[in-house]
Amino acid sequence: MSKTFKDIWEIYVSSWKAEDTTDKLNLFKKSLDTSCVYNDPLTKAHGWDELINYMLDFHKQIPGGYFLTTYFMAHSNKSIAKWNMNNGEGQVMGDGISYCAYNDDGKLISITGFFETPKG
Repeated sequence: MSKTFKDIWEIYVSSWKAEDTTDKLNLFKKSLDTSCVYNDPLTKAHGWDELINYMLDFHKQIPGGYFLTTYFMAHSNKSIAKWNMNNGEGQVMGDGISYCAYNDDGKLISITGFFETPKG
């Protein structure tokens, strides 16, 4: 595998910043298995279409929003990453941790995000 897990992770993270479906799909092709599962406290998305819809909703709520990795570690086709969620002006809006699994081709098959949700 020529790309490291961190490389794959960062390509995936950049798909959150991409603002249109075509750009997201191009990044997904480099980083995500087509049958990937994304899970966080607010949703569970199966496959690329559901994940893209969730990402587009994210951009409606936080225009220009994106994530920056602050820590990354991987072994045995698994990784953890700490990250900050920033708004379009670069202000940190929150932080969290993601736990991921990679397939034998090095693409993400499972992404589980952990972050505080608003208390209601």
